[in-house]
Amino acid sequence: MLEDFLGIHNSILGSIREPLILLDSDLKIITANPSFYRTFNVKPAETEGLMIYNLGNRQWDIPKLRKLLEDILPQNTGFHDFEVEHDFETIGRKIMHLNARRIYDQGNQTQLILLAIEDVTEREYYKKHLEELVEERMAEIRSLKEQLEAERAYLQEEIKLVYNHENIVGKSDAINYVFFKVEQIAGTDTNVLILGETGTGKELVARAIHSTSLSKKRTLVKMNCATLPSNLIESELFGHEKGAFTGAQSRRLGRFEVADGGTLFLDEIGELPLGLQPKLLRVIEDGEFERLGSSETRKVDVRIIAATNRDLHVEVQKGAFREDLWYRLNIFPITIPPLRDRLDDIPLLVNFYIDRISRRLGKDINVVPAGVMEALRQYHWPGNVRELGNVLERAVINSSGPKLRLVDELKTRRKDTPIPDQTLEHVERHHIRRVLEQTGWKVSGKNSAAEILGLDRSTLRARMRKLNIHKP
Repeated sequence: MLEDFLGIHNSILGSIREPLILLDSDLKIITANPSFYRTFNVKPAETEGLMIYNLGNRQWDIPKLRKLLEDILPQNTGFHDFEVEHDFETIGRKIMHLNARRIYDQGNQTQLILLAIEDVTEREYYKKHLEELVEERMAEIRSLKEQLEAERAYLQEEIKLVYNHENIVGKSDAINYVFFKVEQIAGTDTNVLILGETGTGKELVARAIHSTSLSKKRTLVKMNCATLPSNLIESELFGHEKGAFTGAQSRRLGRFEVADGGTLFLDEIGELPLGLQPKLLRVIEDGEFERLGSSETRKVDVRIIAATNRDLHVEVQKGAFREDLWYRLNIFPITIPPLRDRLDDIPLLVNFYIDRISRRLGKDINVVPAGVMEALRQYHWPGNVRELGNVLERAVINSSGPKLRLVDELKTRRKDTPIPDQTLEHVERHHIRRVLEQTGWKVSGKNSAAEILGLDRSTLRARMRKLNIHKP
């Protein structure tokens, strides 16, 4: 009867593609289908009559399999299945899905076990790989989301601010030279140092550089080093972890992470505490930093535009500013001329401001008396363009008709005070001489005037001869 039973089952088992083994009640192998022999690279003579655990020099002695088979016969259960990762002697390490089902041979009153095996190694590998890939992508998405949220929060703070003016207005030789320098540097990722007195429009120049740069689609992230207490500047620049200090109730990204892939404008860089300057130097040189309260090193790719109204070379000599940081920032300096050196631009700026302020205040002022314009031209403007905007706003507020009425008493320049030369040659001479003084009159080589100005050594020497520039 068992032979008839096996004959029927062998014809069925032979047509099934997955490996199958038929075990008796003593857990000995009665037979297996061809797929089993192909899959595990064994022959019938090497399996039949052996206990399943002894198959392949006990390579099938799997604890989970032993428990499954020894429990299935005495219990009145339908079937059991599980997955196991195991080293098989003939085929190596595999992940197998095992399914044991109890069957009954009525003719011999015999209980048998049918063990079905499925190789799921590749499926589990790709599943695991997919899970790792998904987790990796999710981590990237979380990081991008965090950066976007920080950038959004930063922009919400920025839109609350009102800038002095929206554009750089002017046509003088002095301001045209600034435009020329902006066009020179905008298409690179070189760090820029903007120099100039308070109120000359250093931030506008920084925005002009960013808006024509390769990263113009990203936000220009700004930080004023003079407006924050020294103990908060590090957190603002590099961020902090939750609990890093008293009041740090959540993790926060610093300006460097928000600006990653874009531009960071550091205004009033001369006010940066000396103790923080090495950390800034490290980011500039290696793109690496750690958040406050964290030992994990982070990488960023940020272009820095710094601005100051201080003479950093003097600050270096006083020991208030690191010389190596100054060299890293001073690769491409741009000096913004004061308003008193831009007399040709004053009428343009006056008309620009009056038009903008009048529309904002609902007034219609379209006449600027010649005496008023001359008074504006003759004033020394220690507060530069920012001061001009304030003077004109007060004038518009106090003007009741279409004619501008000046309310500030602007003291004119003394007669013995010469009006600075406004030629491009004068501006170029002043700029080259300033860079030469900053570099100790080093014309060529590393950190030289030629390198900072972006000129060949021979070109710089030719310009020095033409402009009559000599080392004192």
